[in-house]
Amino acid sequence: MTTAATDQASPVRDLLATAVAALGGQQRDGQVAMAEAVAGAFADKQHLLVQAGTGTGKSLGYLVPALLHDQRVVIATATLALQHQLVERDLPRLVRAVGTVPGVDASFAVLKGRSNYACLHRIREGAPDDQGELIQAEDALGAMGRTVLELRAWAERAAEDRGTGERDDAPRHTDKEWRQVSVTARECVGASKCPFGEECFAERAKEKAQKSHLVVTNHSLLAIDAIEGIPMIPEYDAVVIDEAHELAARVTQAATDELWAAEVERAARRSIRHVEGDEAEELADAADALRAAITDAPAGRFETVPEALADALVLVRDAARACAGAFPKAEAGSEPDAAMTQAKGMVQEVFATAERMAANSEADVLWRTEGTDRIPPTLCIAPLQVWGQMRDKLLADNTVVMTSATLMLGGDFATVAGSVGLKPSERVAPEAPRGEWPEDAQPWRGLDVGSPFDYRKQGILYVARHLPPPGRDGLGPAQLDEIAELVDQADGRTLGLFSSRRAAQTAAEHVRTALPHLTTLAQGEAQLPELARQFVEDPYTCLFGTLGLWQGLDVPGDTCQLVIIDRIPFPRPDDPLMSARQKAADQAGGNGFMQVAATHAALLLAQGAGRLIRTTEDRGVVAVLDPRLATARYGSFLRASLPPMWATSDPTVVRQALGRLSGRGA
Repeated sequence: MTTAATDQASPVRDLLATAVAALGGQQRDGQVAMAEAVAGAFADKQHLLVQAGTGTGKSLGYLVPALLHDQRVVIATATLALQHQLVERDLPRLVRAVGTVPGVDASFAVLKGRSNYACLHRIREGAPDDQGELIQAEDALGAMGRTVLELRAWAERAAEDRGTGERDDAPRHTDKEWRQVSVTARECVGASKCPFGEECFAERAKEKAQKSHLVVTNHSLLAIDAIEGIPMIPEYDAVVIDEAHELAARVTQAATDELWAAEVERAARRSIRHVEGDEAEELADAADALRAAITDAPAGRFETVPEALADALVLVRDAARACAGAFPKAEAGSEPDAAMTQAKGMVQEVFATAERMAANSEADVLWRTEGTDRIPPTLCIAPLQVWGQMRDKLLADNTVVMTSATLMLGGDFATVAGSVGLKPSERVAPEAPRGEWPEDAQPWRGLDVGSPFDYRKQGILYVARHLPPPGRDGLGPAQLDEIAELVDQADGRTLGLFSSRRAAQTAAEHVRTALPHLTTLAQGEAQLPELARQFVEDPYTCLFGTLGLWQGLDVPGDTCQLVIIDRIPFPRPDDPLMSARQKAADQAGGNGFMQVAATHAALLLAQGAGRLIRTTEDRGVVAVLDPRLATARYGSFLRASLPPMWATSDPTVVRQALGRLSGRGA
């Protein structure tokens, strides 16, 4: 470790000890090692990847050195749940514990995208209808009106009490209802022009962030600020990215655009009353051409864009450009016209997306969705890769610390590091000094601080090697019988993680028939929080579901002693973006399957298996019903990504273990 890092180690260790003691916790070796490494990364301006297992206390491990850093630090999370935990629980408790320590700036703020805050202009002046007329909730929203009026009343109280106006604090509502009281960044009339600018919730949040030492935000807003170059966050020196295993996916999501004919039509309708010429009508005509082209185009990824679709995209692009240019300029000193601002914002958004799609760049992947009875086919475009953008725009300008319980895939940091723009050749040995690096280099360190859990004693990894490989037709009789037998021995207490909604429902129906004395819940039968509550309250319960359960569920204790994974969660072969990335990796001389499909599967497997052991008291079994985990060549890479549990393929051993845990015997 360098001299600068060593100089920081003592105050970090001391402040961490003070915080842990004040919070009534126990100091953990992994937490101390993490805090010192984060302080060293800040001091040496080197990037750091820290794998910190569940129970390490990683939030304190990065918050304490962040408080001691002499410049602003941004904390970015992937999920609203962790953001809420940091802002509502971890940071307030930490501030109470160490906020009076000399040299500690404990000020913090939370920043979200503008649409996450209520807009007082829209609430007080009305929301535009499809023709751009400002309307009032009670006049035109029908069944939605009562909820929208409730949201408006809540926002007015928040404005009076200097509340946050954040969506998370609002009364219960749907996405459609929230849109009646909020605006996107493009729709905003601007704080300097808005008559309610001084009260604006989003502007107040930005002002508070400007005065705060720590700013808590999310991956998407960080991507918009750092990568797209749209200033959203006050200037900062370092960033800590929690849940960093999701960073590349979240950045991709933030850089993905969609376009459908109805959206273009709506922008044209909104523009008609503001544009004197024929530009709005021409945009509506372009929407018709786009609808016909999308309808005729095949679903899936376009390696070559159909000629009719390419022509329609150019038509929409040119019509949207002309329409946006035809809006009259606001007169100096005049009141802002919210309906016009929002209409123009919609047209500009259509133009930007159509222009990107029409460019047909090799750096982007364009595809058409299937569509359903309710949702028409849509064009989507996403970046082929994001590591280059992250390297050039995020890593080049800031010190970045990335942390998660699952950063080592296949037993190494290289895969995740590469996905965010860090090169294996730039990795610094654990105790090596900084040394001299080329100007464009991004040196980084990797650190695994372990876990307080003894996985080999607490958990069993069972691979059902005797089962047939999973087929395209979903779960077969052998898999269903295996599930029922395992659940029976566990006496409920089972979390089932499935590759599809159909598989989860099929398994739930089979278990209900085979084991009617147990309660079996399936995702989709109620809201996820309600299902999780039932699962926790009754140990004789099974909960079966898909991706929402793989990563977002925390159920420590006897509630969950068996996690069933039906198959290795490879991406679908027809996934447009994944298949394009896999092909690109192959063409570059790499192994597309291992770099894309196996990496995706390893990450989800690690997250899914991580649902089992959440405390030092937890015991149980992770049962993978896909024999390829034991028999395929890539199986060792996937197994090395999982917590180091004791492994077996013996059904009898596993059934006996589950029987002992449930108190039923073998």
